[in-house]
Amino acid sequence: MTIHKEGRRLLLILLVVLVAINLAIIYFNPGQEPIQYIFIGISILFYILILQFFRNPRLVATPNDRHVLAPADGKVVVIEEVVEKEYFNSPRRQISIFMSPVNVHVNRNPVSGVIKYFKYHAGQYLVAWHPKSSTDNERTTIVIESASGVEVLFRQIAGALARRIKWYVEEGMEVEQGAEFGFIKFGSRVDVLLPLDAEVKVAVGDKTKGGRTIIAELKE
Repeated sequence: MTIHKEGRRLLLILLVVLVAINLAIIYFNPGQEPIQYIFIGISILFYILILQFFRNPRLVATPNDRHVLAPADGKVVVIEEVVEKEYFNSPRRQISIFMSPVNVHVNRNPVSGVIKYFKYHAGQYLVAWHPKSSTDNERTTIVIESASGVEVLFRQIAGALARRIKWYVEEGMEVEQGAEFGFIKFGSRVDVLLPLDAEVKVAVGDKTKGGRTIIAELKE
């Protein structure tokens, strides 16, 4: 387990600020040990809470061309047929995974292949489970074409708390299944859009682990 690069600077600044605040409380409240202990305890708990947002567990994925892996830790909140209008302009099977503040926030490639399409969209910050969050919120759209020619689209979607999406891919890049492609600070949602003949392996309410849970199987 390591600390993700997206959190290192923030965590260092936060540590300095919390230490300074507690030293000031001790200095200006001499002899008030109960107050000092309360603020120290609150500071430690708050720091641990922020620290766990940026944990980055080590992962070695086993690539499989037919499997679609969960792109994030979280819970499956949507499985439905939708008409995807940005890239395919045709029906697709959508699987949406909600990332809560306590989940690992690393995003991982659901399949191996070549990035055929990438676009960043500025937008709103509706709660992640809002029906229009997939189309109205700040988001990225990424399409990977697998070695067999199947294209899988997925989106990082910002929510009410997650107001910073990071990505590390671009069009033309070759990526590996399970490898990190991005990060969403403080939780949100990731949508995966698959061919209609893909066999879904999860149900609404199931918990997922990014880069490990098989959420669907593609037809050959």
